[in-house]
Amino acid sequence: MSRNTRTGSVLERMLLPALDQGRYSYRIQVKLGRRLGIGSHIVDAVAEKNEKQILISVKWQQVSGTAEQKVPFEVLCLLEAIENGPYQKAYLVLGGEGWTLRNFYTSGGLVKYLAYGTRIEILTLEAFVARANSGKL
Repeated sequence: MSRNTRTGSVLERMLLPALDQGRYSYRIQVKLGRRLGIGSHIVDAVAEKNEKQILISVKWQQVSGTAEQKVPFEVLCLLEAIENGPYQKAYLVLGGEGWTLRNFYTSGGLVKYLAYGTRIEILTLEAFVARANSGKL
């Protein structure tokens, strides 16, 4: 079961039904091991379809706060998981209305500073749900 947080609630109410619709199997709250060698890294979900494993991490920012500062670190952790595991891709989903850097992150602004290329996509909640619903992750 997911954590008792807004992220967990969003995951259960919006993302999991979208994954179901897109015919993905999934596991939630998956421990990937150590993140950058300093502690456990848990992603919100690992989706699978056609033998492709996809990491899904959700960050919720209802009001201005620290979630924005966590995005670059999460990208590093996801990139490490892809490089050291069986995962082909990762999605970092930004939900809520409190983001001041949402457009920067979702338009690829972070790629200038972190070389993750197409292995990680940072999407709005709505964009992710649309892709998952159609089975095009």
